[in-house]
Amino acid sequence: MVIRAPQSIARGWRGDDEFMAEKKYKIIGVGSPIVDSLARVEDAFLEAIEGAKGGMELVDTETMGALLAKVEGELVEAAGGSAGNSIFTLARLGVPATFLGKIGNDAGAEFYKRRFADLGGDTSRFKEGGVPNGRCLSLVTPDSERTMRTDLGAAMTLTPDEVSVEDFRDCQHAHIEGYLLFNRDLMQKVLDSAKEAGCSISVDLASFEVVNGTRDVLPGILRDYVDVVFANEEEASAYCGKGNDYEAMARELARLCDTAVVKVGKEGSYIARGEKVVRVDPVRVDNVVDTTGAGDLWAAGFLYGWLHGRELADCGRFGSLLGAEVVQVMGATLPEERWAVVEEELKG
Repeated sequence: MVIRAPQSIARGWRGDDEFMAEKKYKIIGVGSPIVDSLARVEDAFLEAIEGAKGGMELVDTETMGALLAKVEGELVEAAGGSAGNSIFTLARLGVPATFLGKIGNDAGAEFYKRRFADLGGDTSRFKEGGVPNGRCLSLVTPDSERTMRTDLGAAMTLTPDEVSVEDFRDCQHAHIEGYLLFNRDLMQKVLDSAKEAGCSISVDLASFEVVNGTRDVLPGILRDYVDVVFANEEEASAYCGKGNDYEAMARELARLCDTAVVKVGKEGSYIARGEKVVRVDPVRVDNVVDTTGAGDLWAAGFLYGWLHGRELADCGRFGSLLGAEVVQVMGATLPEERWAVVEEELKG
């Protein structure tokens, strides 16, 4: 049986000054360092390729090349990845952050590493591979929905043997992307190492494909390792069922781990801890451009509040703020002129 982290650790990452003073980094992200290529396409483009709209599917290098060749419009490149989007945002907000993942041996890897360093992130825990960096093609349709196809590249070559407790030393909290569940041995090593190092842990379930593909192990992981789980309505429904009863979904997930978040887009979110459920109103916007990264930045806003000891309602409000900001731009990176607005809101 796996023993849950002692409550002193859980208190620490919610703002215990003495505990925090012992940790060099408030957060470490764990996931695939992916360079995003974003393109606007018509629905007919998606109908001509395999896979469900709105989801994420892994593809090989050859398939990725063929997809990129079919895109007729402009490609916008940015540092991405599920955990990457969250951790880059937190680094931009001044949170001491580091990242565990495997970059490649090409210009994409250098771009990714340099971007994180420019934001103040620590790059010493990146592993370096001998093949090109991972890539994600994010296909944005006129309804602003994004459909992703990902070639993990070097990120896929990270092995359990390359991960150790030392990777998590001096880190207060580990935020892990659910896509790691596609490699169960790697996910297990990450969870064990993070917990042994004294980190609290959050997991973003990432996509309904992740939930459907890991239904046999997910309950045990949430119960034995995870302090906070993030799910959108599709992921929560895939796990819990329950129709549109998102409050019930949040309660069910919170029976396994300390805190559960169910994000329901423009309908807001539900945050459950024990029997307490907080509903957070959405921040409404007039012009939705692209939903890429919306859930990742929502998680970043929540964790920003959580790491600073804020109440659940405030954490949810911060998440809604950042999620609303990012859907108004192409990609998961906010323009510089919006950061002053965001930072002012986070003071409230």
